[in-house]
Amino acid sequence: MASKPGILTNWPWQPLGSFKWVILTPWIAHSTYSFLVNDPKERDLGYFLIFPYMMVRMLHDQIWITISRHRTAKGKNRIVDKAIEFEQVDRESNWDDQILFNGIIFYIGYMLVPESNHLPLWRTDGVVITALLHVGPVEFLYYWLHRALHHHFLYSRYHSHHHSSIVTEPITSVIHPFAEHIAYFVLFAIPLYTTVVTRTASIASYAGYLAYIDFLNNLGHCNFECVPNTIFSIFPFLKYLMYTPSFHSLHHTQFRTNYSLFMPIYDYIYGTMDKTTDIIYNTSLKREESPPDVVHLTHLTTPESIYHLRLGSGSLASKPQSSGWYLHLMWPFTLWSVLVTWFYGQTFVLERNSFKTLNLQSWVIPRFHVQVRLGQ
Repeated sequence: MASKPGILTNWPWQPLGSFKWVILTPWIAHSTYSFLVNDPKERDLGYFLIFPYMMVRMLHDQIWITISRHRTAKGKNRIVDKAIEFEQVDRESNWDDQILFNGIIFYIGYMLVPESNHLPLWRTDGVVITALLHVGPVEFLYYWLHRALHHHFLYSRYHSHHHSSIVTEPITSVIHPFAEHIAYFVLFAIPLYTTVVTRTASIASYAGYLAYIDFLNNLGHCNFECVPNTIFSIFPFLKYLMYTPSFHSLHHTQFRTNYSLFMPIYDYIYGTMDKTTDIIYNTSLKREESPPDVVHLTHLTTPESIYHLRLGSGSLASKPQSSGWYLHLMWPFTLWSVLVTWFYGQTFVLERNSFKTLNLQSWVIPRFHVQVRLGQ
């Protein structure tokens, strides 16, 4: 939480806890019923796909979380060489609030804006308009909004919550107070609403724009450098149009530099580019895996224990296995994971920590208790 929490800091559904997603139940039921019952010519594919696409976004974020945790545990291309604090894990456990918020807004928008109904699957003009409006007003306005959030009044009441995470993870990108998310949504709605009122919107422009934002948000907070320098060697102008994980990581360690959203051009124009950006970028690219001084070797137990690895869901990993009654509903994936680990599993790095000068790593042998007993 921010050092001096302001109004609209907490999410409205915070008292619901893990049951917060029931808020969407009426819309999910109505959109599904309408899609199944209505005449094929009257079905609204966009309305029906709102909730499934929210689930796809969650899966996309989870994939980034898993890859980032595995890569940073190995140490290769790591940017900030520190471990994640337990306090940060708890603070970032509500990362899905932003997706739930977007879902509610889209359902309400469908009800209040008739032009958003029955969107076509693709319209080239709408995709072009969305891209141009993002490159233009969205990136420019975000830069100045971001600088305003670093003013001591707004920073202490809102943005300091986000900057509590020095060592970032992909989900750090969406950890903000509720009021900040309102401001960001209004900003990102500029291209979306413009295409609606000009009747150029499409499912592709909406889904594509959200996917673009999610991808680059996760990229910028993953704490390992994954953008090869060959891209900037072939296309030098891209350094003004595309940021890297190390570029945004410097914003979390230096605070007063690298304010841009995804396009560093405004930091170049207004003189807020961190002078060490290129040095950190090249250093991170060259960083090799860190050899461990101490290794903790462990293995899986029951088939459901795959869900309790930190590489996956943090909320599941922190709970006793017996409490996950809903894991029985995921038996197809559980069975698939058992088969994969049985035939193709190799030992992998789960977690990395430092104790004074010692580098400690936890390695997982992808074998279950029964396999270990059988000597496999």
